[in-house]
Amino acid sequence: MARLFTFDEAVRLLPRVREALRQAIDLRLEHQQAEQEISAAQQRITMLGGALVDSRGFIQVRARQEASMMQLRQTLDSIHELGCLVKDLDTGVVDFPTLHRGREVCLCWRLGEAEIGWWHGTEEGFAGRKPIDAEFLAELSTE
Repeated sequence: MARLFTFDEAVRLLPRVREALRQAIDLRLEHQQAEQEISAAQQRITMLGGALVDSRGFIQVRARQEASMMQLRQTLDSIHELGCLVKDLDTGVVDFPTLHRGREVCLCWRLGEAEIGWWHGTEEGFAGRKPIDAEFLAELSTE
């Protein structure tokens, strides 16, 4: 069973999650850039028939690509180990599972939002987000 958060626990954890998510997005961008450089180099090698290949540069880019992927996995794992669910790295959506009226739902936050202000059922996803209000907070389980 996934970790279940109280609202206060999720709020306290948000700065740590925000920072890790930003790092994950930067690492993914680094990986994508290295991937594009590798692809361009492979095209040059093919066009030139292997002549004048900068093998040292190619190896460095490949190492950068592999390192960024490894760091990205570690960063995402660190977020998941906290009990949070990274739902969309492109838009920076993270869910914090919780209990509302005896059923599992998610507190939902997206990078760029100042605070956790939304929730949704586990089947609804981001498109089904509803604002967190006093009534919702009063009906959250605290166990």
